[in-house]
Parts: sequence; C-alpha cells; structure tokens
Amino acid sequence: MRRLLVVLPWILLVLVVIGFVTWQKMQVPKAPVAADGVKMPAEKIEPLIDTSRTGGVVSYSGAVKVAAPAVVNIFTLQKTQKQESLPINEQFLREFFGDQLPENLQPEQQNSLGSGVIVRPDGYILTNNHVIAQAEEIVVGLHDGRKAKAQVVGTDPETDLAVIKINLDKLPVLPFKLSGNEVGDVVLAIGNPFGVGQTVTQGIISATGRTGLGINTYEDFIQTDAAINPGNSGGALIDVAGNLIGVNTAIFSKTGGSLGIGFAIPAEICKQVLDSILQDGRVIRGWLGIEVRSLDQNNEFDTQTQNGVQVMGVLPKGPAALAGIKTSDIILSVNGQTINNANQLIAYIAMQKPNSEIPAIVKRDDQELTLKIKIVERPASKTGPFIRVPQQLQQ
Repeated sequence: MRRLLVVLPWILLVLVVIGFVTWQKMQVPKAPVAADGVKMPAEKIEPLIDTSRTGGVVSYSGAVKVAAPAVVNIFTLQKTQKQESLPINEQFLREFFGDQLPENLQPEQQNSLGSGVIVRPDGYILTNNHVIAQAEEIVVGLHDGRKAKAQVVGTDPETDLAVIKINLDKLPVLPFKLSGNEVGDVVLAIGNPFGVGQTVTQGIISATGRTGLGINTYEDFIQTDAAINPGNSGGALIDVAGNLIGVNTAIFSKTGGSLGIGFAIPAEICKQVLDSILQDGRVIRGWLGIEVRSLDQNNEFDTQTQNGVQVMGVLPKGPAALAGIKTSDIILSVNGQTINNANQLIAYIAMQKPNSEIPAIVKRDDQELTLKIKIVERPASKTGPFIRVPQQLQQ
C-alpha cells in the first residue's frame, strides 16, 4: 500500500504531461487539403512581432518578411480600337496596308495594375475578378524580381474573385486563416497601390460580416482601417502571424483615396471559391427560387426585435414553391440557422450543396410551419455577371 502511494503521484504526473501535450497538439491547426488533393500550408499560430526593446509591440517586420514574398503585382494588357467618325472595315484596309495600319487606326494598349496572393506552391494565385476581367495578357511580378505570364483558371464575378496560374518554381505561399477573426485584431494590408510598388499598411479589423454594400452579389466582408488604395485590389490582408485573413477588394471613398474604410473578402470564402474552381471549373451554388427582403429594422423607436426575411416573390415550380413557401411568408430559420436579413439567407443558401434537403421554419399569418426544401443549383444570372458599384465605393 505504501509503495502504491509513492508511485501514484508519478503516474498522475505522467498522465497530466501526456494530456497537456495532447491538448497542445489539438490546438495546432491542421493543414487543409485542396479539392484536387494537394496539401495546403497550415495556419500559423505564433505572432511574428518584435517586443524586445520596450516590452510593447514595436515592429511587425517578422510577419511582413513571411507574407510579402507571396503577394504579387499583376499587370494586365487590353487592346482597344480607336473610334472613328465613320465605320471602317479593318480587313479591307489590311488588303492595302498589310499589317502596317495608319497610326490613327492602330489598336491602343491599356495597362492596368492590381495585386494577387500566391496560395499554392504550384503557382495558383488569387486576385480580384475586376483586376483581370477582359485582359488579353496577364503578367505577374514577384517580390524577388521574377516575372511570368499567367493563365486564367477560373473566375467568380459574384464574389469578385479569380484564380490565375503561373509556371514558376520555389514559390512562397500564404496560408489561409480559417479560425476566425475578431474586431480589434491587428491586420496588415499588402499590395501595389497606385503602381508605386509593394506597400504595407497597418490597422485593425473594424467590423466583420459586412453585407448589403452593393459591391458583389454575395457579400460577407471584413472591414478594416488599414490604408487600401487603387492598386491594392487583389492584395493580401494578413494577421500578425503571416496568415491570409482576406483578399482586399474595395474602399469607401469619394475621392479615390483611402478614408480608413476598406473591405476584404474573408479567407474562408476565398478557399471555397478556389476549391470549387479547381474541382468543377466554376463555382456551384445553392438556390431557392425566391425574392426576399429584410424586415424593417431601421426604426430606432421600434423596441421589438424582428428576425426573419419576408418572401416577396416565389418562382413557379422552383424549389421553394415545391416546398410550399408562399409570397408574404416570413422565413425565420433554415437548417437551424436563425435568419436576420436577406443577405444572410442568400449567402447561407449559396453555400449549400445542390440536391441537399434542409428544414426551414416559416411564419405564415400567426402560425409557424416547418417545411423541407430541396436545394437546386443556382442558374446562370440573366442580368450579367457584374454588379453596379455604388459611386461612393471605389475599387
């Protein structure tokens, strides 16, 4: 008995140590796997900051040194024909002039600048769709001075994301931060503003889950006060550990300069779009076939909380109609997820896989009904892929 009492504390100590080591390993983020089976870099958890001199943070150079090489400059070339007062048949003119067209008929070359983020070591780069849209030639400039022509792998105008690829080796990569962000977290924006060269600005996350801005069809923006200017589009918003928080896409501005309100597409959405493009060549989204509007929550004198969205229209024989949803119904929740506004519902349904069934709680008059809806694939937009950007939002 005495011997057991002597040994027991050591056994307990060993168990505690094993438990602590196991717990630490569980806290380390696992490396995500892309849709084509390629292992992606794991999220980093140790902040790369300098506190050696004063005890407080005096530099973020460690995070910049890790992340900056994976942020690239993107140069696009688009040829446009000069307009004449009279219609001109170019083929007819070439029969007389050959390839030497008169100067006033030569195609003009328009160059535009943007940024991008290398997210895989085999050359896949994320950027904004508006950076490379209608480009005839795309050139990527790396931090180490190398340049390469890029090919478009796929685009998703509804989130304003695009995937391009270059064929170079020994490429630095930024890992996605998928563990979530908090308002007040320090962030760094890296890009090529105004074409002056790679620039780093610092700020905090001002807000998360920003929707209803009219920038993209699907919105769930991270808002930051880190200075973002034209040319930063497609660049990286990183944390102090060197993880990719999001892709910078727009700024709130009346002058074209930074006013301290910038927006980035979260890393989670970026990864979803990347995986979908790699797997299917396009982004597949769920769809209900309804028109909805948020309930009026802008009345400061209304003390009653109103959750849900109101159905304004139902497509005949669409998935919502087949499930029994009617005009004027109020959708309170889907799949156990409380719905607070129309943008939230649209984004949530878009993430569901086609042919999956989800329950929805609907309020009709004074009754609450539980309906099962079979999600279908969202059809191609008939109004075109581009969303008109409000005048106060400059990209």
